[in-house]
Amino acid sequence: MRERFQYGKAYPDAFKAMLALSQAVEKTGLSPQLVDLVNYRVVAAQWLRVLPRHAFQGLRARGETEQRLYMISAWRELPQMFSSRERAALAWAEAVTLLKDQQVPDAVYHAACQEFSEAELTQLTFAVVAINGWNRFNVAFQTPAGNYKSTVVRKTG
Repeated sequence: MRERFQYGKAYPDAFKAMLALSQAVEKTGLSPQLVDLVNYRVVAAQWLRVLPRHAFQGLRARGETEQRLYMISAWRELPQMFSSRERAALAWAEAVTLLKDQQVPDAVYHAACQEFSEAELTQLTFAVVAINGWNRFNVAFQTPAGNYKSTVVRKTG
């Protein structure tokens, strides 16, 4: 597949705004590992051909287990593998991404409110919006997967 054109060059002001959104998400009080886990699940939920290397690399560098990465799509069936906060974030991310019946179910909202403050839930939603935005641009313009290198230093020991 060939890239259609570089959308960042076609409208640089908006591209910079998208980058600013992503940078703002990185500065939230949310755990970077949680944000990466949500990003990874959002892309998997959309059945995109390429899972986000940055999320995968960041998660692995932060010490995420291969087992959890491979089982991310089955998180509901494996409650012992994901914390209640992670499950609430994953459910919220899926609901905001897929908008089944054009809504986020009240049950998902209430579960998220049990784990996140209003500020955190807003930050989490911006994280979901950001990864969804990048995904849609990259799919629409057939942006090839790059040679992204994570800046996260791998945990050892």
